[in-house]
Amino acid sequence: MVTLQVSASASVVLNGVEYKVGSSIARDVCIVGGGSSGTYAAVRLSDMGETVVVIEQKDRLGGHTETYTDPTTGFKYDIGVQVWHDLPIVKDYFARLNVSLIKRPNPTLPTQYFDFDTGNTGNNNIVANLSAGLAAYAAQLAKYPYLEKGFDLPYPVPSDLLMPWGMFIKKYNLETMAGFHYRFAQGMGDTLAQPTLYVFKNFGSDILRLLQVGFLTTKLHDNSLLYEHAATALSGNVLLSSKIIVLNRSGQSVRIVTSTQAGLSLVTCQKLIVTIPPKLENLVGWDLTSDEIRLFSQFKNTGYYTGLLRNTGILDDTAIVNVSPKTEYNQMTLPGIYGLASTKIPGVIAVTFGSAHALSDAAVENQILSDVRRLKYPGKGPSNPKFVVYSRHTPFELMVSTKAIANGFYKVLSDLQGQRHTWYTGAAFHTQDSALLWEFTETLLRNITAS
Repeated sequence: MVTLQVSASASVVLNGVEYKVGSSIARDVCIVGGGSSGTYAAVRLSDMGETVVVIEQKDRLGGHTETYTDPTTGFKYDIGVQVWHDLPIVKDYFARLNVSLIKRPNPTLPTQYFDFDTGNTGNNNIVANLSAGLAAYAAQLAKYPYLEKGFDLPYPVPSDLLMPWGMFIKKYNLETMAGFHYRFAQGMGDTLAQPTLYVFKNFGSDILRLLQVGFLTTKLHDNSLLYEHAATALSGNVLLSSKIIVLNRSGQSVRIVTSTQAGLSLVTCQKLIVTIPPKLENLVGWDLTSDEIRLFSQFKNTGYYTGLLRNTGILDDTAIVNVSPKTEYNQMTLPGIYGLASTKIPGVIAVTFGSAHALSDAAVENQILSDVRRLKYPGKGPSNPKFVVYSRHTPFELMVSTKAIANGFYKVLSDLQGQRHTWYTGAAFHTQDSALLWEFTETLLRNITAS
């Protein structure tokens, strides 16, 4: 936590409203959001000699990286980010924070297929000649190497990138990898309807490489260790459980009033890095420009949810995939469970769930419990599933319309960088992938420190 400079209650007027603050803090750089991009930016800037403060609304760093620890066995399970790219930037960052990495073992659980809409058994949607399908996909992806670095698109945007993924599959005879992709790219919503651009961003060339050579995970099977160690490294420079009340960038510095556990605090900095999803509902109280409002209002998002269940009646050492005979490639229907998988914690099953748009937690939890009870799993015992832990990873996969992409949305979005002391990073500016976001952020930091 940040050690705030406490003084007698003072008044500050921002965006035309007076606030009485009880403490203040000044830093070179303020970082809004303590998820993957924000934490990385804070650690790296600190190493570069900049003073920083991270403003995070949760009570921890890590964003989508969450780990559950079973109180009985001590076993851990990552209910958010599970793997990392085998890249130099990943290895260097983990080494900097003294967290050991290993190759992630290949999953060995026997997989069964069920239609969760009916509870009946279903058909495997992974075809025998998957390798040929992935090779054909790789050949198409190779036409657009710039997608690995961001949204620096050529204009006019290639028509294939604007084509719905379902049509692209047929155009290039990629049917043999469609079912596999749907299972891998969890959280993308109605994937077949999405512009191919977003599929390529999500399922890029380094993912294809890692399917061959293997992903990394932490040696202790606890990915949250990275962020626990980062919090220690940033000690005195993190405001947890904090909400921005007002943010102003009109003068020579950025001024923020944030509600902390100790009351209202004034945070002042020379530069601002925004890493949270730039949805207008996340930016209430900010002095947004007309361009920012126009751009951010176009973002739509999917929903993604994870959790752990007990009392499912499902045997340990089991993986179950949701498939549907009603869809073209036997992919699950939305909203719905992607799959269930045993964990090392006895009697505890992991669940992942997706939707085309955000749903209430109550709706997601109720459907998960209902669908699990409905499963007609051979040898299934009494089924009265209960959540051990539930996590909402929403908003997820921020996207805009095909028309907006074609009309230069991402060029104008990129032009926001550096305006009014503000820089942006995070999934909306690249992809939902920690390692690739760290590469994107690293490039951005060089521009920030040079300005």
